[in-house]
Amino acid sequence: MDITTVKTLGELKRNSYKSRSVKDELRENLISALHEGMNPFEGILGYEDTVIPDMQTAILSRHNIILLGLRGQAKTRIARLMINLLDEYIPVVEGSELNDDPFNPISKTASDIISIDKDNTKIKWLHRSERYAEKLATPDVSVADLIGDVDPIKAASLKLPYSDERVIHFGLIPRSHRSIFVINELPDLQARIQVALFNILQESDIQIRGFKVRLPLDIQFVFTANPEDYTNRGSIVTPLKDRIDSQILTHYPRTTAISRQITKQEALLTEAQKQGINSNEMLENLVEQIAFEARQSEYIDNKSGVSARLTISAYENLVSTAERRLIINNEKNTNLRISDIYGVIPSITGKIELVYEGEQEGPAKVAHILIGKAIKTLFENYFPTPDKVKKTQDVNPYQTITNWFAKGNHIDILTTISNNDYEKTLHSVPGLIDIVKRYHPKASPDEQLLLMEFLLHGLSEYSLLSKFRLEYGVQFKDMLSSMFTMSSDEDDDDNEIDQDYYK
Repeated sequence: MDITTVKTLGELKRNSYKSRSVKDELRENLISALHEGMNPFEGILGYEDTVIPDMQTAILSRHNIILLGLRGQAKTRIARLMINLLDEYIPVVEGSELNDDPFNPISKTASDIISIDKDNTKIKWLHRSERYAEKLATPDVSVADLIGDVDPIKAASLKLPYSDERVIHFGLIPRSHRSIFVINELPDLQARIQVALFNILQESDIQIRGFKVRLPLDIQFVFTANPEDYTNRGSIVTPLKDRIDSQILTHYPRTTAISRQITKQEALLTEAQKQGINSNEMLENLVEQIAFEARQSEYIDNKSGVSARLTISAYENLVSTAERRLIINNEKNTNLRISDIYGVIPSITGKIELVYEGEQEGPAKVAHILIGKAIKTLFENYFPTPDKVKKTQDVNPYQTITNWFAKGNHIDILTTISNNDYEKTLHSVPGLIDIVKRYHPKASPDEQLLLMEFLLHGLSEYSLLSKFRLEYGVQFKDMLSSMFTMSSDEDDDDNEIDQDYYK
């Protein structure tokens, strides 16, 4: 029988329905999911051996939880996925404002309805998607928002004293009875508001305008916060922290492979982009490596963190940069290029918090530095580094390339050049294709072009070539001749040869 067809309290009793607390629901449904090999936290990657087991332990212990970690570590998403562990439907007294359980009403309104209608009390069924409430803690959040306040109009119309529960307009927390309630960025909540949560967590008491109301609220609380010592905006008051049963630490992806999985899963690409733009693992790794470099950069506040949203936005911009070129050249498809990576700069500059040294450099310059470091880090995965070549090989494999540039030659790789012009430009550099074939003999023609361009960018990071920023691309020249022939116009912020800029 479909239990949701039951419409009255009497029918509910005859079907032997038994109520459970929200924490018991979560616990028992988690046990069933684990027995069946199901993952209620589907889509959360990189936490399989760390955060998820801790979450499961806390749920089994029926604890209120705080997820502690830097921004962009999926804290809120984990909390939202907890609704998968709730019963699909629960019965509530029709006409009650606090999701009252027909067997255990807590509000006077529901109690009065049941005392009058008895077994004929009408019930409705609440879906689990309606049993989740979330509040972002901001300094302007008030006790009335969370707990409630006296409604003077209701008191006057009903001719009731303020001490009567019926004149109370309940806030978000009482209205989340039998639900999951999440407060994001808990330290941002004013201390006096945090204090108001004490009795709710411990004694299920709430106080409104000095009147104490006993409401045995049934709520699964989940809080999220940056580590206390990582924020200047506020902190969690100690008595409240003591009443939160389990503190779970989150973290950023620990490998580029996991980070790449997250980015591919979360990036919102159109079907046209998926069909017309050919991606490559090298570019995907490069995007992720930028975030890894940012988290270690002396220019960026590591206490603030570098969100996973940086790489998601960056990958979307990377694809869109290639798509713009595709549209301009009226081509049907194209491949991602190394030079497309400079199209992700707007995704970087808006998502990093700079320290003083970073502010001095400027966000755009810091973004270029991060890109350069990422290229240099990945270079040794594809080609021998120049430093290693000097120690292990008698002949420098890059000599033919650097000699060609030393003769005054240069190439421009513009972001808008067509596929054919891109290929011609790269093949115009003697020795470039030979090195790629030597170290990557199984590479396809498209992969060869990508590796050829990557090689040029890598050599510039090791100071064997110079790399100039152009308005719509980059230019590669000989290092020494560029330094001697640099004109006064090239000495400004847009065209200077600054090796620190790319490292």
